Amino acid sequence: MENPGSKQQEDEFSTRHSRSPFDLIVNQMWRSKSFAERWPQSSMSRFFKLSENSNKAVCISEKQELGKASLDSEKKENISEISDELKSMDLECSTGRWGQVVEFMERLGKNPNHKSMNLNNSQLTANDAVQLAALLPNLPNLEELDLSWNELIGGTLKLLANHLQHMSQLKVLVLGSCKLSEQDVSALGDCIQLLPNIEEIDLSWNSDLGGNLSVFTQKLKPDCKLKILKLVDCNLTAEDGRALGQALSVTTRLEVLDLSMNKDVGSGLDILFQELKHVPHLQVLKLHLCGLTWDNIHDLGDALEHIPGVKKMVFSCNDIGGGFKETAAHLLNFTQLQVFDVHRCSLTEDDVSALTQIIPLLSSLQVLNLALNKKIGNCVRHLIARLRFLPRLKSLIANNCNLTKESIVELGDTIPNLTELEILDLSWNKCLSGNLGVLVRMLQNKTHIRVLKLSSCNLTGQDLASLVSVSCAGFLESLEKLDLTYNNTADDLAWAMFFQEISGLEELSELDISLRPLTHRECSPWITILPDSLTRFPSLTEFGMHRWVFSASQQELLDTFNKDNKRNIQFSY
Repeated sequence: MENPGSKQQEDEFSTRHSRSPFDLIVNQMWRSKSFAERWPQSSMSRFFKLSENSNKAVCISEKQELGKASLDSEKKENISEISDELKSMDLECSTGRWGQVVEFMERLGKNPNHKSMNLNNSQLTANDAVQLAALLPNLPNLEELDLSWNELIGGTLKLLANHLQHMSQLKVLVLGSCKLSEQDVSALGDCIQLLPNIEEIDLSWNSDLGGNLSVFTQKLKPDCKLKILKLVDCNLTAEDGRALGQALSVTTRLEVLDLSMNKDVGSGLDILFQELKHVPHLQVLKLHLCGLTWDNIHDLGDALEHIPGVKKMVFSCNDIGGGFKETAAHLLNFTQLQVFDVHRCSLTEDDVSALTQIIPLLSSLQVLNLALNKKIGNCVRHLIARLRFLPRLKSLIANNCNLTKESIVELGDTIPNLTELEILDLSWNKCLSGNLGVLVRMLQNKTHIRVLKLSSCNLTGQDLASLVSVSCAGFLESLEKLDLTYNNTADDLAWAMFFQEISGLEELSELDISLRPLTHRECSPWITILPDSLTRFPSLTEFGMHRWVFSASQQELLDTFNKDNKRNIQFSY
């Protein structure tokens, strides 16, 4: 006999979860409306009153009825049992509220967590933002909230802020690429004042912040615990730079400041540099592509003395050539500096000469990026020679620096002293043609190089032979990525020799020998050798071979290799 209870539950489930065509049409119309059209202010306030109080009202009502019934009973000896029942009711209400959070997260394909809510790139709509705001009071212990890359929630931040202010444990708030409006930024400022433990704010990729940053910064309080502030690519203006500079006096705990990719902010950073004295704990200063000029770097010089604990300094993609001639001396205080990035900065020989005197004294330096400074080729060899005093250096990036043969010789002599070097990028330096042996012979000392980039270096057969010799001897056993792209100068016999003889690359996972654009060459001279070579690369997963011409049978040969050897190498033709 059919259970009537189960039949009723089935009908209720069907009613809740089935959708008619009319429902679907209405839902599409709903999603296409703007936030203001969906939620007029009056209905919005009613919705949140109901959302916030409904669970509480039900729980209180049930508790009151239970309490009244118990107190009116003839026997009052069971007070402790009633108390236990009331506690159980609290637990059930709390569990019910958490269940709503779980349902919301699972609908978006995310894992629920009491302390961290990651809704990054979840295609949230304004409707989702409304539901989220109603759920936030159910997460009093939330410490991290990431809503980045959800552009449709722009305009809803005031709504969310009304509930965020009650989340006293919140430490991290990420709102990158959310199409925040001026009103959103203002609401965020109001909200931050009521978040006593907020430590990280990321508003990157919100272009409407440009010209409006002051409505946020003016509301920061002196007791602010903010440690990380990221404003990447926000279309910031010079006025925004000045507003941020004025705010440093109340963000005294700041450790990370990232203003990268705001090309118009540079002329307004004079005040910010002057106010760096208020953030002595700053560890990361990133000003990539900020429109900095020689004058900016000159102004920054004296301010650097106030932030001796900086570990990462990025000035890349700014026209600051000549600025380090007088500023370099201030870098002497940076004994903790680990990353120094000045790639594509139009550095001059005078800059390099100044840095040559200072960089060897930065004993903690791990990453030095000099790439795309084409005017330093004649003098950079002196700097390279002094890198031997940086025993912790892990990454040297000097691609497209117009290096000379003398620089390569100096680098060869220096490498044995760089016992922790892991990344070496010398791409686009034609002087390596025929001279790679001078460099790699020094790799015979024990090295830990994981990444070696030699793209567009006009390598010859002799250079490939030198590379094979070193690898076969076991001196590249840690190598994971080898970039030999755009070396059309190596002939077919050289490539055939390379694949036939190379070994000792047990950890190699990426190999790229792609040719230059608009170039096409047959791979017939070495393709039949390749399968045997691939067995000597047990860790290889990616093999770039763009613009080499393969026949259908040759492609099938590689596919068969994967199948027969139970490998999954991705061949990029």
